[in-house]
Amino acid sequence: MLVIGDEILSGRTKDKNIGFLADYLTDLGIDLEEVRIVGDRKAQIVGAVKALSGEYDLVFTSGGIGPTHDDITADAVAAAFGVKLIHHPEAVEILRERAAARGWELNEARLRMARTPEGASLIANVVSGAPGFSIGNVHVMAGVPSIMQAMLDALAPSLPSGVKMMSETVEAHRGEGEIADWLTELQAAHPEVRMGSYPYHDGKRYTTRIVLRSRKKEALKKALCDVESRLQSG
Repeated sequence: MLVIGDEILSGRTKDKNIGFLADYLTDLGIDLEEVRIVGDRKAQIVGAVKALSGEYDLVFTSGGIGPTHDDITADAVAAAFGVKLIHHPEAVEILRERAAARGWELNEARLRMARTPEGASLIANVVSGAPGFSIGNVHVMAGVPSIMQAMLDALAPSLPSGVKMMSETVEAHRGEGEIADWLTELQAAHPEVRMGSYPYHDGKRYTTRIVLRSRKKEALKKALCDVESRLQSG
């Protein structure tokens, strides 16, 4: 995922899209492997799009496709793919109809939201009309959470889906330092299962929650059995 916007980096806006996308993709059986945050600088966005699209099967961006001068995501993505930036005819028509229905003037600022890289396909936006777009393996969406979420719903049917991740949670009832060594050994013994340990305070003492995740039911079952066995043995 590539999050774009000076307002995120400055702290003026608190990102709500990363967690939502992570949950959404997990339900589709897609792993979110990396998140980058860059400001509204074309060179940084171009570099990040090139790097991520070359490294991963899918890239999702949020932010920077609005009507203002600093919404430069479309420009940067077009540059990253080496294509022209155009006013997508279908996007222009969507905005024209929406403007007419609401008595707005379809001015140059609003028309900026119809700009896409040449060859891109649109991602529907049922909230405000102005669409996102997809080109190659990059899916470009708005930064406003309600709009981003609506775009993701529209995009989801076209995304590949895998086997859903299953998980088990075990309360260790002891500190993370007491389980770290043998949990590391168990992780090596169960490569098909991801093991995470999460320390927290339960109101009385510091303890640890162990989370096991896998797409293979039997592998998860065996790992869970081994973790519980080690906890029982002290």
